[in-house]
Amino acid sequence: MASDARDRMIASTTALIRERGVEATSLSDVLAHSGAPRGSIYHHFPGGKAQLVEEATRAAGGMFAAGMVAALEADDPLAALRAFADGWRAVLRESDFAAGCPIAAVAVEGTNNVAACDAAGEAFTDWQEVLAAALRRRGVQEARAASLATLAVAAIEGAVILARAQRSEAPLERVADELLRVAEAAM
Repeated sequence: MASDARDRMIASTTALIRERGVEATSLSDVLAHSGAPRGSIYHHFPGGKAQLVEEATRAAGGMFAAGMVAALEADDPLAALRAFADGWRAVLRESDFAAGCPIAAVAVEGTNNVAACDAAGEAFTDWQEVLAAALRRRGVQEARAASLATLAVAAIEGAVILARAQRSEAPLERVADELLRVAEAAM
């Protein structure tokens, strides 16, 4: 099925970027990882690697946003922050600290791909808006909610980078604990 090959290539691109980064992920790697036929890259992604990275970035950003929305169904920003940190903790453990955030990788490395960088920026904005809306629903003023949401996304993303570099969950645990205290005090 054609869309299955397309979806597998997007998922493989995301997985490879999480571990290797944008520049070290080749189309050959994506094909090998996904099991998709060679001709399928340009059939599904006529813009080549640039288009594939952009679409993988959008898909990953949407997946993380959907996870945050699901975590916020109980209208509990603290539970959502815990779930966000716990999700990263699981990724770090399962990958033996090899996998990070594909959105961050694109933002840092993908400067030659403006569309992918834009997609990364949109993903980060979406995550912040989801969290800020939840904080506003809990009585946090608009400007403060926006600031706390930016702090949370930036801190967790930075903690993931530190955890990978130090091969330890400790940075993520400390950041998550501090974010929970700050958010709780604001509510």
